[in-house]
Amino acid sequence: MPMGKGTYGSKRGRPKSKTPKTIKGVSMSGLTTRQANAMKKHSKHHTSKHLKSMVGSIKKGKTFTESHKLAMKKVGK
Repeated sequence: MPMGKGTYGSKRGRPKSKTPKTIKGVSMSGLTTRQANAMKKHSKHHTSKHLKSMVGSIKKGKTFTESHKLAMKKVGK
């Protein structure tokens, strides 16, 4: 097993996850890494209310684009 910084065999443990836990106070738990990273980029242009609406609809099975369109109708930017 390889030993060294950032490997699973090292004494430091597993590498930290690069997925943000919360963005603007909205929890990203339940989203995939790709979705959470997309939400992080998306958050620069939208409010926490918009993000919360999107996260809710993504968890219910909507795609990122579908949930964005729904959030724009529902709460706006």
